[in-house]
Amino acid sequence: MLLKKINLGCADKMKMYDVTGTIYEEMTVYKNKPEKQPKLNQVTTGYVTETRLELDVHTGTHIDAPLHMVVGGDTFETIAMDDLVGQCKVFDLTQVDDGISKKDLEKFEIQKDDFVFLKTKNSYEETFNFDFIYLAQDGAEYLTQLGVRGVGIDTLGIERSQEGHPTHKTLFAKKIIIIEGLRLKEINQGEYFMVAAPLKLVGTDGSPARVLLFEGLR
Repeated sequence: MLLKKINLGCADKMKMYDVTGTIYEEMTVYKNKPEKQPKLNQVTTGYVTETRLELDVHTGTHIDAPLHMVVGGDTFETIAMDDLVGQCKVFDLTQVDDGISKKDLEKFEIQKDDFVFLKTKNSYEETFNFDFIYLAQDGAEYLTQLGVRGVGIDTLGIERSQEGHPTHKTLFAKKIIIIEGLRLKEINQGEYFMVAAPLKLVGTDGSPARVLLFEGLR
């Protein structure tokens, strides 16, 4: 099925960046919870090797579905691949020390239907920081008012310890896609072409995803 037509006219100048976290046993997981660690059970019989993978759908770089924070919310297959392929804007918020607020976002040119990636100090840390930078509720409300189509952030949670999870719920209420666990250390602020390819899961509250950014591709 053809989802989008992509102009490859400048493909010779195209650069690709993989902003996906690597999945492996003992990797960094949310709040260092052992039950969230992936498990790889590898069995070799003769010359045949097969690996069984046990994986939380919120492992590493992943996409949330509304069911994750909304009782009876939409499950993962309701997120259209068409909304996960297209232009995105990376914004440098590495100067922020706590929650990303409306005031922090107002300085950027954010428009309706933008898919925005929030680059923070999180991208420079390899271990889990319980005081990670997150998207504050008023920042989420501002993005919904602008009508963005998606928000990505470089930490394993888009909010930290907000009672009732208002950031998730504010975004989900407007069908805004949430991507968490991006790795943006090497990515400069600017516009890119994004491909966020999740597993084709049905009935889940999220999915791991391989997220690629391209320069010189529209």
